[in-house]
Amino acid sequence: MTATIALVLFAGGWLLARQMDRSLEALHEVEFDELSEMIGPSMTLTPQEVASRIHFDLEADAALYFIQVHNEDGTVIYRSRNLGETFLPDLAGKEAHWTATLPGNAVVRISEFRYGPWHLQIGSPLKPLRHVLRDYIRVSGLLLGIGALASVGLGFGFARLTLRPVRAIRETAGRIGGDNLSERIPVPEGRDELAALVTLLNQMFDRLEAAFGQVRGFSAVASHELKTPLSLIRLNAEKLRPSLAEDSDASGTLDDLLEEVSRLNRLIEGLLFLTKADSGALSIELKPIDTGTLLADFAEDARLLAEDAGVKFVLTRAEAGVQQLDPNLLRQLFLNLLSNALAVSPPGGTIAVESFAANGRWHLAMTDEGPGLPVDQHYRIFEPFVRYDHGEKTAPSSGTGLGLAICKSIAELHGGTIRARNHTPGTGLRVALSLPIQTLTDVSP
Repeated sequence: MTATIALVLFAGGWLLARQMDRSLEALHEVEFDELSEMIGPSMTLTPQEVASRIHFDLEADAALYFIQVHNEDGTVIYRSRNLGETFLPDLAGKEAHWTATLPGNAVVRISEFRYGPWHLQIGSPLKPLRHVLRDYIRVSGLLLGIGALASVGLGFGFARLTLRPVRAIRETAGRIGGDNLSERIPVPEGRDELAALVTLLNQMFDRLEAAFGQVRGFSAVASHELKTPLSLIRLNAEKLRPSLAEDSDASGTLDDLLEEVSRLNRLIEGLLFLTKADSGALSIELKPIDTGTLLADFAEDARLLAEDAGVKFVLTRAEAGVQQLDPNLLRQLFLNLLSNALAVSPPGGTIAVESFAANGRWHLAMTDEGPGLPVDQHYRIFEPFVRYDHGEKTAPSSGTGLGLAICKSIAELHGGTIRARNHTPGTGLRVALSLPIQTLTDVSP
């Protein structure tokens, strides 16, 4: 809109300037007709007679025109008094219209007409017209500014009005997640393409909700139903131990069986935890906990586990402070992080933990000296069943692939976040937990 207004105003200014020149040229032609009538048809007049015949008429037009008459040789036989000492330039006897700048920077539009042996030059100052053009430019600039503001305002209003349904779609779709799949996008009035798109998206969310419900239901039921058979398998296997005490091969097979049963139990417990967390059925018990004491107690057990794995554990920083936490879930998170760090730490390596409060949040970071991970995998390791070794996906028998996914769920249950990045390029992984500092007044009953 602004560009169109600017183009129209520019074209208008150009046409106005051309029309002013043509208007002057038309006035010059009228003036020439008057002068030719005064001179008369006789071509034998002397220069003095020509000057005397037009002199009195030109006195009245001195404010409007500059008049100059010369013969074929270019000899000037008459100049109007308002020219003073200035001479109008000659075009070698050709009838034409042109603009010239006279001494003193006076800009004049000149028309030259041939009448018998005489060349009549009529000029008009362009200063008044240039003043009109300057006024036109100022007014055009004002109109252009108003048009620009109006176009911005109208465009903004029109965009907000027309894109309001799209914003509603975006906002609603952004709110829909695993914990509120039942929310739907309001269908706008009418039967246009936008309404059809919203209907299609709602149908897609319906299918997603049904699929998520089936997956969650299956995970919960299957996990719950598997716990009893596995418990029976463990009990019956333990009963076989005395009978197989003298058979080393059978005892080893029994130990392997019990280890796999334990692994399946951990897997089922992890699945149940994630299912409850995703469905909102898992509640947390927030208590005022001294984070320094919590970490000190964890550090005692962590040192023993690290020593057994041939690794060193150090608590480099543990700022004391009381905030609302679920100590059992936090301890589970710490142990899961430690378990992953122990699995990748080289013999003699060090696992370091630090915690501090800053900017209204409590931060904890655990750093190992393992091989680290590719940058594009730093987020994927918090997904269920994703396990990596030296940046390549593997399937180790000792883990379930749910530990870091559970850590993420625990962090989110506390309103926090958990992130991973390499401590140094290609060496060591640093997992950072960030929780909002809560007080008793921040926690609803």
